[in-house]
Amino acid sequence: MPKKVKLGLIGCGGIIHMHLNQLANVKSAKVVGMADPSEASLARVVARHPELADVPTFPDYQSLLDNVEMDGVIIASPHTLHYEQIMAALDRGLHVLCEKPMTCSVQHAKDVLAKARQKKRIVMLAYQRHFSPAFRYARQLVQSGQLGKVTFVQALQAQEWLRGTRGTWRQDPALSGGGQLNDSGSHLLDITLWVTDLVPDTVYAAIDNRGTKVDILSGLTVKYKGGAIGSLAIVGDAPRWWEDVTFYTEEAALYVREGRVILQTPGPKGKTEDVTGRLRYKGDADKNFVDSILGRDEPQTPAICGLRVIQLTEAAWESARTGKPTKVKT
Repeated sequence: MPKKVKLGLIGCGGIIHMHLNQLANVKSAKVVGMADPSEASLARVVARHPELADVPTFPDYQSLLDNVEMDGVIIASPHTLHYEQIMAALDRGLHVLCEKPMTCSVQHAKDVLAKARQKKRIVMLAYQRHFSPAFRYARQLVQSGQLGKVTFVQALQAQEWLRGTRGTWRQDPALSGGGQLNDSGSHLLDITLWVTDLVPDTVYAAIDNRGTKVDILSGLTVKYKGGAIGSLAIVGDAPRWWEDVTFYTEEAALYVREGRVILQTPGPKGKTEDVTGRLRYKGDADKNFVDSILGRDEPQTPAICGLRVIQLTEAAWESARTGKPTKVKT
């Protein structure tokens, strides 16, 4: 029989159910242990996924690492815990799939990359937009060069984040490391960088905490190396979810709207065309993680993406604090 990749779960809150639903379709993966300080969270996992009823559970991740033989772990804990858990897993020779953000500081992200290289292990992030046919097609077009250089990136993420996370760890800086910019906003920063491969040079940011301890409204103006400009907006006090991402190039514009892609070209022969029908891709981070461990695929959301995101995020926080444009650390 083909090898089964044995996985442990660190953090069994709401997002872990998405991972388990995706793993249910991966025949070469097996969950062999779960860790969470909340007995209620562990009980909910078993209730919703009864096939895991006999899987051993632990109140802390160290006990999981000490007592269960595994190939890798999926980390879905509060943000500020990611660093120590990733490093501990790597020290045990395990592969890691981590929820965003990878870390809450640039130095910690660099530590993770260095440790992963040293241990020769995979570290991936659960950035699901990398598996979206819309964004994969956008990246394909941009990277092909046929649209010319990217000149401007406009991205908006609007969400009822303020109300939806009130009273939870996500608004506690000790556990979240920041507000929406460091949470769901991490996806927005990541996808703009991944599609374009642009490298941020400086950022000027304005942030409003809306009376909380963490960022809720964030506006970033980014100057990229090579001359492109970006305007990124994170609106955490919106009535409902909405996301718009646009890539302007020398020869076209790509509008990515809720899973659809519109390609607009200039001139007498130019047109506005819905190219969504050209999208062809099926996959997710969990399957890619398992396949990468088995050597069947390459990581589509490598740790370098986590470093690039926190580099821009950390610089935005500093710019908002000082009121001045800030150089993005490399």
